[in-house]
Amino acid sequence: MEIVVPSAASLGLFVVSAIALLIIPGPAVLYIVARSVAQGRKAGLVSDMGIHVATLVHVAAAALGLSALLASSAVAFSIVKYAGAAYLIWIGLRKIFGRDEEGGTDMQMKPHSYPRLFRDGFVVNLLNPKTALFFLAFLPQFVEVERGHVAMQIAFLGLVFTALGVVSDGCYAFAAGALGERLRQSRSYARFERYVSGVLFIGLGVSAAFAGNNRK
Repeated sequence: MEIVVPSAASLGLFVVSAIALLIIPGPAVLYIVARSVAQGRKAGLVSDMGIHVATLVHVAAAALGLSALLASSAVAFSIVKYAGAAYLIWIGLRKIFGRDEEGGTDMQMKPHSYPRLFRDGFVVNLLNPKTALFFLAFLPQFVEVERGHVAMQIAFLGLVFTALGVVSDGCYAFAAGALGERLRQSRSYARFERYVSGVLFIGLGVSAAFAGNNRK
């Protein structure tokens, strides 16, 4: 069976966009940081693996669902693609203008066994509807329909994103022992994260929407 992946240009843009999003900490990173602070780096790495195994489930669901949608209607796929771009912009606006969630990142956690840590990370990410919506919005922006095998392209992009996520979140787990507590309780850091991540999401959504008009 022929392996079909996005072009080098689309893949390069995807990797840059993914890294830009991953280096700005979200709830999963804060969870990993909290676990690392509470129980050490290994606990953070185990939590990291649990979270990203669940990510693979979301990737598979996105690949199958979006591929079936394209098979039924190319117009419907385009609608989902542009709706996804709008969703990314909305995430960014909400990050910038939304109210602060005070105390939301200051997590005091009890020690757990490593299997429990893996399970908790897996369940938290698997049952998070925002993760599913993110992949439905993000991955189609880099799919080149004319190359065919949409499900394979989405799955490939999802695997790349997951691999990058494992590495970037693992770096946070290693660094958390020294800096995690300070970062989690820093209001200036929280404001920095809020505005930078908001601008990244808005920029990604806008560029994806306009790029869609130029792709053949």
